[in-house]
Amino acid sequence: MSLNFRFAVVSDLHIAVPHTIWDNPSRFHLVEVSIPALEIVLKHLEQLDLDFLLLPGDLTQHGEPDNHAWLQKRLSQLPFPVYVVPGNHDVPSLYATEKAIAISDFPRYYHKFGYDNQAQIYYTCQVLAGVRLIGLNSNQFDEEGKQVGRLDDTQIEWLREVLAASSDELVLVMIHHNVVEHLPGQSRHSLGRRYMLENAPSLLEILRSAKVQLVFTGHLHVQDIAYKQGIYDITTGSLVSYPHPYRILNYRTDELGRRSLQIETHRIESVPDWPTLPQISRQWMGDRSHPFMLRLLTEPPLSLPPATAEELVPSLRYFWADIAGGDAMFDFSHFPSKARRFFESFGAISSNGTPAFIDNNTTLLL
Repeated sequence: MSLNFRFAVVSDLHIAVPHTIWDNPSRFHLVEVSIPALEIVLKHLEQLDLDFLLLPGDLTQHGEPDNHAWLQKRLSQLPFPVYVVPGNHDVPSLYATEKAIAISDFPRYYHKFGYDNQAQIYYTCQVLAGVRLIGLNSNQFDEEGKQVGRLDDTQIEWLREVLAASSDELVLVMIHHNVVEHLPGQSRHSLGRRYMLENAPSLLEILRSAKVQLVFTGHLHVQDIAYKQGIYDITTGSLVSYPHPYRILNYRTDELGRRSLQIETHRIESVPDWPTLPQISRQWMGDRSHPFMLRLLTEPPLSLPPATAEELVPSLRYFWADIAGGDAMFDFSHFPSKARRFFESFGAISSNGTPAFIDNNTTLLL
């Protein structure tokens, strides 16, 4: 079958209607711009001949009913289908609280956006002839009620059954948590581990067996395309943090039957009252970077003495912002050799040591 279609990905919207916005001196994302930024994106997407839009989680600031209600109403006005999955911010607790919905409420809000079965928080649907989307829920709660990124056994068994019945279709998977590492040692470091799906190896093995190649994730707030054993994990940065990106993707089949996915990235450059949004959000991120960079320096694998770490922290002020932008290259030649190798390994370098700028604009041959 010759497949040709166009779709978009917008991630980690963190929608916050004005009366729900609360301040936190350490938050990295600018929820104040969530609605005007989304409106700019939707205006652009409405001008395109899109087949569908994917939103891989963190749709709202923190699961507030008013924010979910606003978003589902806005999405229902679009001229193309939209599909969503929940992020950790959308369903922060198992049961409803004064401020947030229960996880079981999520399908009710988004029954027009994938959740035909409102009793289930994961789904599958045929988005186009020959194209199937699987929307997974990576939000679970342990015995103490703590939220963790994991697929439960019931969902995994359901996934096996869906994939077995979809062998003749192109399958796209959408899930909030990352399933392939986007940062060196992400699954082993305390700062990166929480963005990974705990049982990612099990999911990857299931997807590989079914020849699934494309997974769309969010959560990490960075522009990055990671590859592992035949599977691309395409994660998209947050619309409310630097560099405010979204993606437009074209899936193509050529005359010889070869398939490819062309990916292009767009960025929000300004919104009303924020005429220099990228500059402001980059500065915002830099202003809040100190404690995180200090942890990177003092925790394994570097484990530098605090005094040494404090000397290096100023040079890392925009390190995370550069990673978030994707396709970053780093020069820390003034760092001690071990620290230099560690931080430069986060750059856009391929396995053979050459630059690989694929995080924002590229064509993947499938």
